[in-house]
Amino acid sequence: MEHRGENGQLLVRASTLPTLPSNTYNYQTRKRKKPLYKTKSTPPRLGRQGSFSREIGHAAAETYLITRLAFKLLSYLGLGYRWITRFLGLALYAMLLMPGFLQVAFYYFFSPLVRRSVVYGDQPRNRLDLYLPAKIDSPKPVVAFVTGGAWIIGYKAWGSLLGKQLSEHDIIVACFDYRNFPQGTIGDMEEDVSQGISFVCNNIADYGGDPNRIYLMGQSAGAHISSCALVKQAIKESRGETVCWSTSQIKAYFGLSGGYNLPNLVDHFNNRGLYRSIFLSIMEGEESLQKFSPEIMVQDQSSKAAVHLLPHIILFHGTSDGSIPSDSSKAFVDALHGVGAQAELILYDGKTHTDLFLQDPLRGGKDDLFDYIVAYIHANDKEALDKDAMVPPRRRLVPEILLKLACRTSPF
Repeated sequence: MEHRGENGQLLVRASTLPTLPSNTYNYQTRKRKKPLYKTKSTPPRLGRQGSFSREIGHAAAETYLITRLAFKLLSYLGLGYRWITRFLGLALYAMLLMPGFLQVAFYYFFSPLVRRSVVYGDQPRNRLDLYLPAKIDSPKPVVAFVTGGAWIIGYKAWGSLLGKQLSEHDIIVACFDYRNFPQGTIGDMEEDVSQGISFVCNNIADYGGDPNRIYLMGQSAGAHISSCALVKQAIKESRGETVCWSTSQIKAYFGLSGGYNLPNLVDHFNNRGLYRSIFLSIMEGEESLQKFSPEIMVQDQSSKAAVHLLPHIILFHGTSDGSIPSDSSKAFVDALHGVGAQAELILYDGKTHTDLFLQDPLRGGKDDLFDYIVAYIHANDKEALDKDAMVPPRRRLVPEILLKLACRTSPF
């Protein structure tokens, strides 16, 4: 099925959009804390989080954390030619997009609608940011988002633009932080993300969210980690193991520009500068590649019962993605179809690894990917759809010439 969006972008769908089954698992019988809003007509009034100096202190602490981990990472990577050139490319890329980044950073640090660094577990970096709508007069749908970053530089604040824009459409967004390499390996990352999902499923009602309308989303490495957590959770449930959250609580899964078969990507990443030795260290050795590959896991005969516990899976990918080829998403969807799972693939013609997540949202105006996700989440809510139609077009945050230069210098 083909669909042309605005500007002639070709959207290729691997399947039509089936109707989602209703969730059968919920925690409504569990005793909950009193939610944020007192009545349906009295939304929460969120004040500023401390003084101005406290906000500056928080920003400094976050900057220190990222800088310290970056220098620790350099001790592992060394100063090879590829890493130096990619680092310089990244620095130039960030400078070109800085007009937009500064506006989003101001919102992130100073908006009363952002609850930063909510603790969800007892491990380092087990924190999440919550982006709340301005008015919470009824339980809102929730997107639990896992950021990318090559398993090395992922950070919860990378989801602030997505959080800001979705919250403007009455959708609560929870962006997870998690241990990155060398602070942790893939098993630690998956454990952190699963713990974060559990926190959202069991506590989001306290922040005005609807625990029966939770959507899981990941981008790049975050798509890989979150899909691993989702598939392994389904496997645990199918075996009757005790779990603290259920896949039936996830209405749908959105995977953006992800890689789902690690053995097929080792050489590609090595040629891109994520050297084989480092990648295998992140993934806990070559022998672990298959057990952290969702595409391979769903085809395992021992996981047959787990496949039918998975929610509807929708993957998005740009056809000009050089970091993770779009064939990775296509192969995963084909594998899911092969075992009878609900899955859909949407390809964006000519889009790169960062176009869908950064350049297009910073451009403002119509955004096919964003509009699709909002429409999907609000599909059965006519009032929400009517409100979406009244929302003014998204404001441009970066001049077009800078966006085009950034696309040329992007190391991704």
